[in-house]
Amino acid sequence: QVQLVESGGGLVQPGGSLRLSCAASGTIFSIINMTWYRQAPGKQRELVAQMTSAGNTNYADSVKGRFTISRDSAKKTLYLQMGSLKPEDSAVYYCKWTIITRPFSSRQDDVWGQGTQVTVSS
Repeated sequence: QVQLVESGGGLVQPGGSLRLSCAASGTIFSIINMTWYRQAPGKQRELVAQMTSAGNTNYADSVKGRFTISRDSAKKTLYLQMGSLKPEDSAVYYCKWTIITRPFSSRQDDVWGQGTQVTVSS
């Protein structure tokens, strides 16, 4: 079974930066895409950033220009570099990978990280 372990969350001042990590373990045959979501209390879960296996990226308008999604294939780790942080960025951030775990299979599985808290406050 593939597992995703998130780290890097914490308390940061407005205007500060933070880098979240999402490290995978287990066997992955193919990655369809990798996504960062966030959810603040009382709000719907929001797609923050997404990267396809080809390296194409997509960002929510609210974070575009401030956040950068990237990956280290050798370490099987996804990152979210967060800059110019605002109080409204405060949320629990979740990574999700859509993957294929077996060769010659078209079955896609969603694997979620446990979430990491980001709090932006002065």
